[in-house]
Order: sequence, then structure tokens, then C-alpha cells
Amino acid sequence: MSDVSLPAPSGSRTAAVIPAAGRGVRLGPGAPKALRALNGTPMLIHAARAMAASRAVSLVVVVAPPDGAAEVKSLLDVHALPDRTDFLVVPGGESRQESVKYGLDALPPGIDIVLVHDAARPLVPVDTVDAVIEAVRDGASAVVPALPLADTVKEVEPAAVAGEPEPVVATPVRARLRAVQTPQGFDRATLVRAHETVSDDVTDDASMVEQLGLQVMVVPGHEEAFKVTRPLDLVLAEAVLARRRLNDGF
Repeated sequence: MSDVSLPAPSGSRTAAVIPAAGRGVRLGPGAPKALRALNGTPMLIHAARAMAASRAVSLVVVVAPPDGAAEVKSLLDVHALPDRTDFLVVPGGESRQESVKYGLDALPPGIDIVLVHDAARPLVPVDTVDAVIEAVRDGASAVVPALPLADTVKEVEPAAVAGEPEPVVATPVRARLRAVQTPQGFDRATLVRAHETVSDDVTDDASMVEQLGLQVMVVPGHEEAFKVTRPLDLVLAEAVLARRRLNDGF
């Protein structure tokens, strides 16, 4: 990981929106996924620190569960976060898309670039954050970090009953496929227009920009930007943090 993060040029400001209103049912019962502890600290705090690690990010907007904004604000207040970055908490909506929209609505004037980052990707390196921002600065309307796939992928006809055998429909060319991560970066006006225009239920914000007919660009992702979804992912994340403490002294 680089020791020097991308600076914020005069006249250009970047904000990160972290939707953290989901329940995370695949991690089992308990606190919402974003509030689950990772090395004793909620994943959300790790994700907020990851965004604030970029010197280009001047504001982080955390979109909390609709009834949990006060709790999330208290978490941010009690954990050490960079002084140079402003933090704002707003209540979220019923869907991820709605929550991101609420985060966008809370942005002040003067923000030109918006990152949207999953709270469940707590370990994304600052180099990846900076690469996304730099690509938007260079003129891209939308940028996603992504990795090539290690596995062959099959398109199937979904079974009517979960667990039943499924017939293969096609085998996409693996060299053309990428596994998309976050933060995804956008020209602010483009992302606002996408949220005002696209009403379909989508899995990421870049898909909304695609529906506007605009080009989405890909930059290299990072293996440590994986999404913590299942209990085994928590074990892997703890191992990554342990290695970082050993190598970097924190």
C-alpha cells in the first residue's frame, strides 16, 4: 500500500457515501452487518477510515439504518477518525438504492466527485480509492474497481426449488468478465441524474449509469477489497488485519 494518498486539487472536492442500512442476514442474527465487530471495531468504522484514508476525500456520508442514525453517530464520535475529513450521518431508506439517494441528497454544494462504498468492504486499500478518483478526474462519468475471475462461470436456468439441479444455458468467456468491487466513483451530476431517472432495482450504482447509455470504466481492484457477507469472510478479514498489524505496525 502506498504511503502517500492522492491530494485534493484546488476546486475539486470528493465525498464518499457509505450505505450502511442493511441487515446482513447471511451473517446470521444480531446487529446489522455494518455494525458487526471486526478486530473489536465495527466494520462501518473500518470502511469509513478506508475512505478517509484518501486525502482527496473531504466528506464521508454514512447512511444509517432508518432507526439507527443516533447509534451510528455515537459510533463515529467515539472512534478515532481523521481530523481532516468531515463526517455526516443520515437515516437510510428501505432499499440500498433509496439509501444512496438519501446520501446524495445530503451532499453540500462544491462536491464534484462522489464515491459509493459498501460498508461490508472494510479493508479496501487507499491506492484503490485513489485510482477510482483519479479516473473520474480524468473524465470518466463512472468508474468501478474490479478483478478478473479465477473461476469459470456458468449461466444457468434457475431451479424452481432451491438446491435442485440447474441446467447450464451458456458459458461466458471468462477473459471478458470482472468481479466488481467498491468504491465506485462518479461525476456527481451523472450519479444524481441516474438516481432521478432509473427506477429499476439494481445491484450497484454503475448499472444505473449504464442504463443512461453512458460508458462505465474499470480500474484494477484489490483482493483485500472483498465483501464480508458470510461468517468465513469475517475470519479472512481478521487474518488480513493481523497481517497488516504485523507488516505496518497498526
